[in-house]
Amino acid sequence: MAIRKNAFSIIEDVFERHGAMALDTPVFELRETLMGKYGEDSKLIYDLADQGGELCSLRYDLTVPFARYVAMNGITSFKRYHIAKVYRRDNPSKGRYREFYQCDFDIAGQYETMGPDFEVIKVMTELLDELSIGDYEVKLNHRKLLDGMLDICGVPPEKFRTICSSIDKLDKQSFEQIRKEMVEEKGLTVEIADKIGTFVKERGPPLELLSKLKQEGSQFLENKGSLVALNELQILFEALAASKCIDKVIFDLSLARGLDYYTGVIFEAVFKGATQVGSIAAGGRYDNLIGMFGTKQVPAVGVSLGIERVFTIMEQLQKDQNQATRATKTQVLVSILGDDLSLAAKVVSELWSARLKAEYMVNKRVMKHIERAKSSRIPWMVIVGERELNDGIVKLKDVEAAKEEEIPRDRLVEELQRRLNGLSA
Repeated sequence: MAIRKNAFSIIEDVFERHGAMALDTPVFELRETLMGKYGEDSKLIYDLADQGGELCSLRYDLTVPFARYVAMNGITSFKRYHIAKVYRRDNPSKGRYREFYQCDFDIAGQYETMGPDFEVIKVMTELLDELSIGDYEVKLNHRKLLDGMLDICGVPPEKFRTICSSIDKLDKQSFEQIRKEMVEEKGLTVEIADKIGTFVKERGPPLELLSKLKQEGSQFLENKGSLVALNELQILFEALAASKCIDKVIFDLSLARGLDYYTGVIFEAVFKGATQVGSIAAGGRYDNLIGMFGTKQVPAVGVSLGIERVFTIMEQLQKDQNQATRATKTQVLVSILGDDLSLAAKVVSELWSARLKAEYMVNKRVMKHIERAKSSRIPWMVIVGERELNDGIVKLKDVEAAKEEEIPRDRLVEELQRRLNGLSA
């Protein structure tokens, strides 16, 4: 829990640094609110039992509930963050859970072209950098470019989303497997599937690959949707370069993101270290989702951090570095040598009143106290026995250095504060 608490503190700090407000929404939604938003993953939604009332389901993510909230409250501009649990009827495995936290940051409203998209990606890189998990890359694409690619290849428009779901599996399966699925299960011709294969192999530094796709004679320039995407990506990549985070980004035409509601830029962060956990953060632009729940179309873009997978990485890093995490933040153990609970209550209450993090122990054997302090990695001990009580002193023990010092009883709080603040004598 110590790792989690520290991580959540870092995440909230980043979100609030960018001016986001916290929002909470119910853990369940009307089933009709969630259905038809997640493509083939809709089968992973947990439905609640019908108890003779409204049909409800547990939330699958935090984005659709946010869109519903914005629409129902007539909001036209909102920068929000939300850290909460979501639920998926998945097969539990390493990096895949049925109940897990997501940390979302979204910007809804009309802004300058690609402004919110830039900031959301910047927020994601700040989160991953400040969580100190190690090397990662952000794969990025654009839904309109992807649709343009499918159009150029000859895929019928009604099959765009289902083919996107197939392409989205390329990080887990070979193209040969995906090609077989597109031909045998989804009805594409071999020629169309092979043409898709030539495009989805394109990946590289953003501005470099973008320049290649915009060269004279490029088929993308002849497609209206993909031309819009290329121009938007030019603005985005230049902003990311100016903010010094473009080195983390890879322009990848195989990135599809299977969720139905994406309409523009899409991105996914992948950890490049030894711990294999899959995607650790992802998001994109969804300009039509909020309008599904109200009368106004409010454009929006957001990112979701899969914090459980980040915890897995952080815990493994600590093991690799032989670092043990303290279960508590206790600074002082008040050790009463004897059985006088009233004395323990008096001394430890003084420390609590001074806002010090303290615990107490009542035991006649001094080694029991020392073992407790060492096992809990408590840095300081206040030892009070019969002699100390009679002499009006206490023993202050630095547990790690194994050094003791006698100090006047009435200066205990002052001396502890000085030492805990790192001040010299």
